[in-house]
Amino acid sequence: MSDFVSIHVPLTEGTRHLVNAEFLAKMKPNSILVNTSRGGVVDQTALYDVLKAEKIFAAALDVTDPEPLPMDHPLLELGNCLIVPHLGSASQHTRNMMSLLAAENLIAGLKGERLPNCVNPEVYA
Repeated sequence: MSDFVSIHVPLTEGTRHLVNAEFLAKMKPNSILVNTSRGGVVDQTALYDVLKAEKIFAAALDVTDPEPLPMDHPLLELGNCLIVPHLGSASQHTRNMMSLLAAENLIAGLKGERLPNCVNPEVYA
């Protein structure tokens, strides 16, 4: 059993509510859930229930479903749930690196070269 569970999966039909009541029931009382993937991966009703009952220590959410949460959402009332506005990548360093990757792709594309940072390399097959 882990002290921290950090979620990093895409949102698909197979991962929607991957973190549900059954998943959360297996966590330790002192554990912390971190979701930086997609909001729909976590069943927020089940998360609210375990946080309210203090069955896990805390949760940190960079993503929610919907995004942003309505101001009257129950998760916002909890002192053991940190919600940030999906800005985990908003550091100066990360944004500079993202710009560099995009510029490298743009230059290669204009030269008719293979993109160095291609997200779907199967196009070259």
